[in-house]
Amino acid sequence: MTRPFTKPAITWADQVALLQQRGMVVANPQEAEFYLQHINYYRMGAYWLPFEADHNNHRFHPGTSFDAVLNLYIFDRQLRLHVLDAIERIEVSVRSAWAYQLAHHCGPHAHLDSTIAFKAARWQQNLTKLTDEVSRSDETFIGHYRQNYSEALPPIWASCEVMSLGLLSRWYDNLKPMQVRQAIAKTYGVDESVLASWLRHLSLVRNTCAHHSRLWNREFTITPKAPGRKPAGLTAQWAHGSRKLYNSLVILLHCMNIVAPHHHWRTGLKKLIQQHAINTSAMDFPANWQTLPIWQEVNP
Repeated sequence: MTRPFTKPAITWADQVALLQQRGMVVANPQEAEFYLQHINYYRMGAYWLPFEADHNNHRFHPGTSFDAVLNLYIFDRQLRLHVLDAIERIEVSVRSAWAYQLAHHCGPHAHLDSTIAFKAARWQQNLTKLTDEVSRSDETFIGHYRQNYSEALPPIWASCEVMSLGLLSRWYDNLKPMQVRQAIAKTYGVDESVLASWLRHLSLVRNTCAHHSRLWNREFTITPKAPGRKPAGLTAQWAHGSRKLYNSLVILLHCMNIVAPHHHWRTGLKKLIQQHAINTSAMDFPANWQTLPIWQEVNP
């Protein structure tokens, strides 16, 4: 049974006092007020939740400090930016592979051909969305195309440049010619069904990061499919049954090794975890994660 919401708004100073009443150690109340002003009490609440000994009464474990909660918040913010860096490079790569293979197998305007889609209605939805994104684009190459050519949309290698990762994922998922699906997936050393699942999942992860939402211990509603026999050995490094971030990071590492073989993304992620002294179990990292091949440094 629902009831009216009667809690009043309170000042930043009162918010700090409330945290102290509940057992949080606040070494510098003025500094805590500053962070609550610019981050928001409710947003910070997601990060002190694991420090609560009694959630119903919002009592903290003895010794819980505001600084520890803030450290976790800062880690999560830096983690989102780090994850976005990898997703950006992978997204650009998949766009390129998708456009190249479709153009060579089905022609420069393959995206205008509904016969290469599993579901025509979904193809039309994707085409409408792509047309809208092209119409809103102020890219020079889009304007040049409109002035000089008669087709409804630019060729696929140009149109792909204004596609979001979510739209790219939906185009690939609805692509019917198996040889094209497999050719794209081969770039990343996985089965085509695995790549389709990974793209759906990474789109969700990307949106989580882009909207500044909590990432570190989130349970995702769309989980990625575990790799099968290929690439060899990767499924043994997978956290099977997990809905948390660890498998997303494994995907990013595997793909980064392909699209940017001299990357330092792995090193940066490990340093981030170490600098903030993060308990990785909240992201479903296995206990032996640092010994697994995917986490080993491959570049000096």
